[in-house]
Amino acid sequence: MAEFYENEQEIEKVILVTVQEKSGERADASLCELAELVKTAGAVTVGQMVQNLEYANAVTYLGKGKLEELKTMLVALDATGIVCDTELSPVQMKNLSQILDVKIMDRTMIILDIFAARANTKEGKIQVELAQLKYNATMLVGLRPSLSRLGGGIGTRGPGEKKLEMDRRLIREQISKLKKELEQVKKHRQTQRKLRTENHAPTICIVGYTNAGKSTLLNHLTNAQVLAEDMLFATLDPTTRAYKLPNGKSVMFTDTVGFISKLPHHLIQAFRSTLEEAKFCDMILHVVDVSNPDMDRQMFAVYETLRQLEITDKPIVTVFNKVDRFNERPVVKDLKADATVFVSAMKEQGFEELLDVIEKQLRDRMVFVEGKVSYKEMASVTLIRQYGEILSEEYLEDGILIRAYVPPSISHMLECVFLL
Repeated sequence: MAEFYENEQEIEKVILVTVQEKSGERADASLCELAELVKTAGAVTVGQMVQNLEYANAVTYLGKGKLEELKTMLVALDATGIVCDTELSPVQMKNLSQILDVKIMDRTMIILDIFAARANTKEGKIQVELAQLKYNATMLVGLRPSLSRLGGGIGTRGPGEKKLEMDRRLIREQISKLKKELEQVKKHRQTQRKLRTENHAPTICIVGYTNAGKSTLLNHLTNAQVLAEDMLFATLDPTTRAYKLPNGKSVMFTDTVGFISKLPHHLIQAFRSTLEEAKFCDMILHVVDVSNPDMDRQMFAVYETLRQLEITDKPIVTVFNKVDRFNERPVVKDLKADATVFVSAMKEQGFEELLDVIEKQLRDRMVFVEGKVSYKEMASVTLIRQYGEILSEEYLEDGILIRAYVPPSISHMLECVFLL
């Protein structure tokens, strides 16, 4: 009797490689993160190599001696490829592939692969495919020999898979087509944003390093039911949920894709419309994993990404998350934030203080108004109650005398409503 076995795709075993440059960040921290990325992408790390150089070799990334050492490691560890902790040039990728005779990948390829697997919405899929195509267009010469060695696996998943062997002309045509599609989706997002603006509810954008706990915070605050797992880039597509603060005021919370060090510029370009949700918000909640030993580096990466997106004028509340992992509150600061608060999103600790801080920050940016509203304009009073804060209201014969704090968008409207 014939025996049948399930044909499973072989798990890739890779060696992580990096060059510790004199002016660069610590290689051990970056490699640790790369190992998490590789794990998220579905491969297994079997070894690591670090070379100390003033600058990475422009032709082969590593020096000649380390390349020989790496050849030996590949055989000894039965590795199927290497992953370099930077974005390789086409020349570096091509030469490494020829010298080592294995699949060559870089940090950008791993991140793009994860994004390809995680994107669910039409916009997310278009953005990922656009980023993949732009990356492949620049790396076409270097990618061909590497990807032809092993079928499938990291770097060949997602909507970009069928484009890998296209020539540059076809890739440019597909990029042009995707940009047009993305423009249509972008118009839809702008329409949604306009409706939220007309709703006058302040928008609070949740940003932070990947796996800092943004989705967990949104879930436990608003019951949003967004996927929240202990992994990098668990969610890519932004989620917006309405919420009523303890003082009765309505706000909108928007989750965003997680940031990361060395975020590929192709992704920043492709996801600009998604990330720009933060540009149009009223406040930013910067969620930080306070238990992570690389917290300072991660915070820097978030602020650097916000700077690249030209988001530098928003009030920021830094939420130091995962304090339940400490016996005492850790002594940490964020000098760039307007306010800080300590929470455990998973255990809903510190939420009362967080909401108090949010209310205060929103109140500080409201406009004081005072005037009389006729009884025919009661809808305006309802608007003030919903989105502002009424200090006093006096019912007179010809209208209601109101003193209140309101969002700037409402204050302009009330100028036409107040009786002279």
